[in-house]
Amino acid sequence: MVRVRPAAERGHMEHGWLKTFHTFSFGDYMDPAHMGFRSLRVMNEDWFAAGSGFGTHPHRDMEIVTHVLEGALTHRDSLGHEGVVAAGEWQRMTAGTGILHSEFNASETVPVHLYQIWITPDRSGLRPGYEQKRFRPVRGWRLVASGDGAEGSLTIYQDAQLHHGRLEAGESLTYDIPAGRYAWLQVLRGPVALFDRTFLPGDGIAFSEEPSVKLRAGETDAAEVLLFDLP
Repeated sequence: MVRVRPAAERGHMEHGWLKTFHTFSFGDYMDPAHMGFRSLRVMNEDWFAAGSGFGTHPHRDMEIVTHVLEGALTHRDSLGHEGVVAAGEWQRMTAGTGILHSEFNASETVPVHLYQIWITPDRSGLRPGYEQKRFRPVRGWRLVASGDGAEGSLTIYQDAQLHHGRLEAGESLTYDIPAGRYAWLQVLRGPVALFDRTFLPGDGIAFSEEPSVKLRAGETDAAEVLLFDLP
């Protein structure tokens, strides 16, 4: 079974300094039909205006993965980490028993564009933790987060894998879904074609009891996607 979550139907909030789209229910946006998919709980696409961001706030019992697409994000947390997450980099926070952090646009002149993803951990009460990495760009799939840190990926406390996919114009890419597993595909840059349909940035597709994900980039534009392999 395949279920599509069109970008245009996501929850949308404009806060002046923040433009945000919620694939699943989050904050003031509540839709009982979209509360997450398997252990994937939050998928927010955000744009922070220049010089703006979130002040110090708490999280607990969640694996939080942030990917900066454009611009740079200044990060500070209660574990003592302080620095900048630049475009193309990935960040993982294990909120565990509790973590405080702030995140601001590092630039006073240009916006920052990012995805923030929350994954429910396999247990509560974990020790808070932090990782930040830049992966060498590859064509095809690149494992960026996993439960065992395979291939140098970020380590999350869940039996899940997050793959970043890059396709040049006209290229095809396939992901075989292991038996008994589920997948979520999120389009970062497009268009991409799946089963005779065209999907654009922000579109999401859930795969349940499907053998594979087969996609193709447009004939004139490169594409990027996220694929979550979930229990």
